[in-house]
Amino acid sequence: MALHIGLLGKKLGMTQVFADDGEAVPVTVIQAGPNHVVGTRTIERDGYSALVLGFDEKPLRLANKAEIGQGKATNGKPQRFVREIRLAAEEVAKFTVGQTISPKDVFADGLPIDVEGWSKGKGFQGVIKRHHMSGMTRAHGTHEYFRHGGSIGCRLTPQRVHKGKRMAGQMGNEKKTIQNLQLFRILEEDGVILVRGAVPGANNDYVVVTKAATRKVYQRKGVGKEEVRSKNPLKASKKAAAGRG
Repeated sequence: MALHIGLLGKKLGMTQVFADDGEAVPVTVIQAGPNHVVGTRTIERDGYSALVLGFDEKPLRLANKAEIGQGKATNGKPQRFVREIRLAAEEVAKFTVGQTISPKDVFADGLPIDVEGWSKGKGFQGVIKRHHMSGMTRAHGTHEYFRHGGSIGCRLTPQRVHKGKRMAGQMGNEKKTIQNLQLFRILEEDGVILVRGAVPGANNDYVVVTKAATRKVYQRKGVGKEEVRSKNPLKASKKAAAGRG
């Protein structure tokens, strides 16, 4: 399991910003600070090492006794969103309970990151929307079967529906992790990070942002590759005639 430092945050929405070369970049705005260290997990006491982070202060009138006690132990207020970030023991030792962490302490502009969140719930949906099936033809002989799922069984053998059969059911509201996004920019004064692209969840949903588990350098898909020239002279002449050669 990859152990990478991360922060908790809240998805605020999407916008676009301009890069230094003038490119208009679509970004997701995430409020990622400040994060508070509300506890630690050690191998000696808990059997594993982790950092317990809290984000978004909760009013005392809404907190239960456990949350109030946790806030007193850290000399702070109860937190709405609390999660554990698995880290190596030597990394956990660098932090103290009650410490405040900002995005600049963990991330840097341009780094690849992973964002975990809960996708939007869409309720009970049919096979057309849920699994992108094509449906029936709209001919004269078709009656009320345009968006049906069709046959699902196997007759005499094996007399049951196979496990994993694509059928209508609950869609969305699942934990999703989008990997290898670019942390485009950090707005230190506002405690906000701008992430290139879309992240799971609706606006004002909580997310977990960590350093990418599989990459250390961000690379846009399809960018920086030279186009392979065709060896067919006929195709090459057509491209030249179209102004693409």
